[in-house]
Order: sequence, then C-alpha cells, then structure tokens
Amino acid sequence: MSLPEICIAVEMGLIYGIVSLGLFLTFRILDYSDLTVDGSFLTGAALSGTLLTKGMNPWLAIVFSMVGGGMAGLVTAFLHLNCKISTLLSGIITTFILYSVCLRLMGDLPNISLISESTLFAGQHELVILLVISFFIGAVSFLLLSTDWGLSLRSTGRNPRLARSYGVRVSFMLLCGLVLSNSLVGLAGGLFAQFQNFADISQGVGTVIFGLAGLVIGESFFPNRGIFFQILACFMGSVFYRLLVALALHSDSLGLRSSDLNLLTGVALTLFMVWPLLREKINNARA
Repeated sequence: MSLPEICIAVEMGLIYGIVSLGLFLTFRILDYSDLTVDGSFLTGAALSGTLLTKGMNPWLAIVFSMVGGGMAGLVTAFLHLNCKISTLLSGIITTFILYSVCLRLMGDLPNISLISESTLFAGQHELVILLVISFFIGAVSFLLLSTDWGLSLRSTGRNPRLARSYGVRVSFMLLCGLVLSNSLVGLAGGLFAQFQNFADISQGVGTVIFGLAGLVIGESFFPNRGIFFQILACFMGSVFYRLLVALALHSDSLGLRSSDLNLLTGVALTLFMVWPLLREKINNARA
C-alpha cells in the first residue's frame, strides 16, 4: 500500500471519527440507540454540496451541515419524547423522511459534482485541515462533557431516575444529546462531500455501522478509561479501521475487492465485539 493510499485512509478515518464521536454521545453517554445517523450524515452532505453550487463559502456550508444534522436529531427526539415512538423506530422514521428531503434539496438529482466548486480542500493539505478540525472538535467535546451540563448529560444516560431526583431535566438533556450528536454527524457528512468532491443520495448508507466500527475498535484500545481517552478512542479506532480496510482491500493475497467493504466491516466489527468476551473467558480459565 502506497503512502498516498495511507494518507487517504487516515483522512477518511478522521472524518468518520467525528461520526464515531457522535455515536459515542448517544450509544455510550445517553445509552440511546440512535439510528438517525445515516439520515443526518446524508443531510450534511446534501446541504454542503447544494450550498457550494450556490456559491456559498465552504466553511459556512459546513455550519449549515451541522445545523441540518442537528435538526434531524431534533425530529428524532420529538418522535421519541412527544409521540412515544421507540428509540430505534424514531431514528428509522427520521432517516426514511430525510431521504426524500435531501433528494429535494439536491434538485431531484441523485448526485452533485463539486469538482468545479471551491471546497475546504481545494489546493490545501487535506490531512492538516482534518487534523485541525478533529482536534478542535475533540477538545470542545471534552471541555463540554467536563462541565456541569456534561455531567448532567452523563447522569441522564447512566441513571435517569437518580438524575431526575437531583433536578436534571432528563427529557431536555436527551433532546440536547440527540441534537449535539447528529450535529457532529452532519458536520462529518459535509466534510465528506467536500473531501470527495461530490454529494450523492446514497452517501449516508452504512454510516452507523462505519461509525460503530470505529467506536468499538477504539474502545478495545482504551477500555474503562476517562472521557479524554474515550474521545481519543473514537478517532484512533476510526483511523485504525480505515487503515485495516485499506490494507485488506490492497492485499493481493486476500483477493478482496471494494465491493467486499461491507463484508469486511461486519467481520471486523464482530471480532472486536466478541474479543472482550473471549479474553475474559481465557483469563477465567487460567485462574
């Protein structure tokens, strides 16, 4: 595998590391299985691509991608909290709706080319820009989760009844967590569209699995650690996963093709989820 291919894998890992961080907020902090991710990622990509073709500044387009993702999370929170729809189904319904919304945003076109548009990465060092953005997002997330508000958010997912007894508005914190999580995913979608120089209606497919793969792999590096290491694990796990995929797909001995990406992702995710159980059994057998 050549150096440019390694750089591309790292860059993709950093983008999906933001997705993993968003999933960390819902799946780990809030203990909420949010499947809005595919829809909010697509929303971020569609908004970024559409606004760039209208001549908008690429940084401002990224901001709108975050807002669009946050609105997707808001819809999911409304369906769950006000309409009493289950966690899984509320995210699925939102994603289902967003497919049509994004197609309308893109002018009923399945894809939009951004090759002739000015993006964040036009003539710039992509890896440096993504490293700076990832560091900033990670630092802000760490500071936010270290505040009293962040502690309230964490207590909401850990023990809602206890949090409520201490005056925490559990429903409001859940809403805030979903909005924040999907804002990060929308940001990642906007970055992905600008990085790839196109926005496609199928770009959100599988995002939740790719994000979970980075999260699970990262957690195997830093088990039972503090917030700083958990945030770091989201990015490291995602980068490691992308490097693993790139290495496997470029290995002639394995005979894998790009169409085998989902197969490779499923196998890798399963292995890293099963490994802690196997390790525990091995340790018990030795004891």
